[in-house]
Parts: sequence; C-alpha cells; structure tokens
Amino acid sequence: MAGSFFMEALTDEIEKAALVYIEKIDAMGGSVKAIEQDYMQQEIARSAYEYQTEIERGEKILVGVNRFTEPEKPSINVFRVDDSIRKMQSEKIALIKQSRNNINVEKYLEQLGAAAKGNDNLMPFILNAVEAYATLGEIADTLRSVFGEY
Repeated sequence: MAGSFFMEALTDEIEKAALVYIEKIDAMGGSVKAIEQDYMQQEIARSAYEYQTEIERGEKILVGVNRFTEPEKPSINVFRVDDSIRKMQSEKIALIKQSRNNINVEKYLEQLGAAAKGNDNLMPFILNAVEAYATLGEIADTLRSVFGEY
C-alpha cells in the first residue's frame, strides 16, 4: 500500500480538511478562543449527529446495529432497585444534611468551586467537602457550575 496513488489521494484529502479546521480556529483567535466560543463542542455535536444520521439512513453500515442484526433480541434481566431502598437512602441523606455543619459544607464547596476555576489539584478540596458530609450531588453540582456538563 505504501506509495499507492489512492492512499496518497486520501491522505491529501484528510490534510486539506484538517487545514480548513486549523484556519477556522486560527481566525477565531486560536484554540482557547474557539473553546470559549463553544466551537469545538458544537463541531463534535454536529459530527456526532451526522454520523448517527448516516447510520440511521443505512449510508454507514454497522454490523449488528443497522445491518446483519438478529431478528429477536435476547431478553436481558435488568436489575431494578426497590423503591423502598430509594426512600430509605433519601431519608438517610436528609438526616445527614440536618446533623452536619452546613456552614462548613458551604465553605468547602465554595473553596472547591474557586479551586476548580484555577489550576489547583481538586482532590484535597473534594476530600474536605466529603469530610464535612457534602453529598456527591452537591460536589458534582459545584464542579458542573464551573466546568459545565458535557
């Protein structure tokens, strides 16, 4: 395959497409500006949408997904958590939130948020929040407020 005209043509095509992206990103002011303007995320979403559309139309073949599929899917035994467990866990979380020092929780969550905006190692800040009995949801919400959700 080395030296193949076809391979060289494909390589040239990929290179040209890459250069178009690089020029677009440079015109935006570089990678950081492109990220800040959500260009990268939008391009990923657009590309994923196009890829999925090609699969659904049958233009792109995925064996076992849109071609050569089994007529019947085997039944899968899905584990379901009993609703009483959810209720019990919710009650435990409510008790923890009542008995913890909420001032400390807020302080450590604010410190975590501030650290997330910088370049600090987040683990010590997460551990402080955990030791103050911040919930996983509260910690995740704090990080989501800084990094967003992808």
